[in-house]
Amino acid sequence: MIKEYTSISRVAGPLLVVEGVKGIAYAELVHITTQTGEERLGQVLEAREDMAIVQVFEGTGGIDTKNTRVRFTGKTLKLGVSKEMLGRIFNGRGDPIDNGPKILPEKELDINGNPINPYARDVPEDFIQTGISTIDTMNTLVRGQKLPIFSGAGLPHNMLAAQIARQAQVKGKDSFSVVFAAMGITKEEALFFQNEFERTGSLENVVMFLNLADDPTIERIVTPRLALTTAEYLAYECGMHVLVILTDMTNYCEALREISAARNEVPGRRGYPGYMYTDLSTIYERAGKIKGRQGSITQVPILTMPDDDITHPIPDLTGYITEGQFVLSRDLHMKDIYPPVIVLPSLSRLMNKGIGEGKTREDHYDLSNQLYAGYAHGNEVRDLMAVVGEESLSEIDRTYLKFSDLFEEKFVKQGFEENRTIEESLTIGWELLKLLPAKELKRIKEKFIKKYHSPEGRPDEPTKKGLTIPPKEPKKSPEM
Repeated sequence: MIKEYTSISRVAGPLLVVEGVKGIAYAELVHITTQTGEERLGQVLEAREDMAIVQVFEGTGGIDTKNTRVRFTGKTLKLGVSKEMLGRIFNGRGDPIDNGPKILPEKELDINGNPINPYARDVPEDFIQTGISTIDTMNTLVRGQKLPIFSGAGLPHNMLAAQIARQAQVKGKDSFSVVFAAMGITKEEALFFQNEFERTGSLENVVMFLNLADDPTIERIVTPRLALTTAEYLAYECGMHVLVILTDMTNYCEALREISAARNEVPGRRGYPGYMYTDLSTIYERAGKIKGRQGSITQVPILTMPDDDITHPIPDLTGYITEGQFVLSRDLHMKDIYPPVIVLPSLSRLMNKGIGEGKTREDHYDLSNQLYAGYAHGNEVRDLMAVVGEESLSEIDRTYLKFSDLFEEKFVKQGFEENRTIEESLTIGWELLKLLPAKELKRIKEKFIKKYHSPEGRPDEPTKKGLTIPPKEPKKSPEM
């Protein structure tokens, strides 16, 4: 039953305070008509016995508290979904903005989704080949996982996300459909993704939701939920494997903080609301696989860490909820290394579920551990050299230093267009390990050393036998 009121007592930022209301529920959909006849959409953020706080998606600019009508519909915000949404572009409220035909919905779904019974969740264990060595070999992504990218201002996280979206596929199976949601990004960034999807011919397999920097801040609360509702329909109703990319979650959290401040709530760490952890979990936990359902949702949120601080509340809470992270390094970026994924703080907690014999290769786990240990040792030697000088290093330390440099140059670095198979990435890893004597390979089983580690690969002549497979010539990366 629709209830209409004109008793707005206060406007605070994106919020309206409506008094004298009765029978209003949390998350109820609200239609707002201004004194000029303009229609706006809102949602109940807080409901009390005789008062409701409404968040207005289009913003509260120009609203007159005396002549504005507020109608409570008694319904929650829903999105009409259909397979026709593939290849289409929508704004942050879910309205088409690509001049295409009107979407005829097959279903209307609540944008908040339905909680997944933990017992009904299936274990993510299908290896996803992204074509990026630092991900596939060292921090493997599996189907149904939620694995964010921790980046910083000016780093090429958009390029990395576009490359993952273009190249991701379950080995031996079809590639993914992509649901892309942008929150508070610039028009230049939005055009980059749109042009990239068009250039590679994958736009027809993508659904885009765009909330730009000059769009209302409050829309950023709704945009990721619209995207995930679409993904759930495509995955669980249509049987598709869906990759959801959410950028930038930092802008989403800033919108949360703005709403919290407008409500005069007691702030938590750095001014963010104390319930931010719970709110983020309602987004991240919508990824996964469900028993008996063919489709899946794999989620790659992107967030820019303020001041490159990984202990900031946004990456900190995200790391607790998700199953690892890819961390981008400004130092690697300054060395002109793309993608600048630094493997030491990066992590995939479900990696062991998706690798091994029959999925990638039997030596994958041991090789990954040894590459990690060798690179970490090389970085320690690099720090030591800054103190004592290169002349004071032992021969084996110099070898590890060379290993660390070549690891960045040959393994981490690859072109934006370069799509390596997992076998190619593992082969490059073994060629790097030929720089080290077999006795240094303490994390690899003897049978793998005999099978893959050539005795000729020694640090005294690494250029003859080590790294015999030259890297592919990278193409010029697009400007971003």
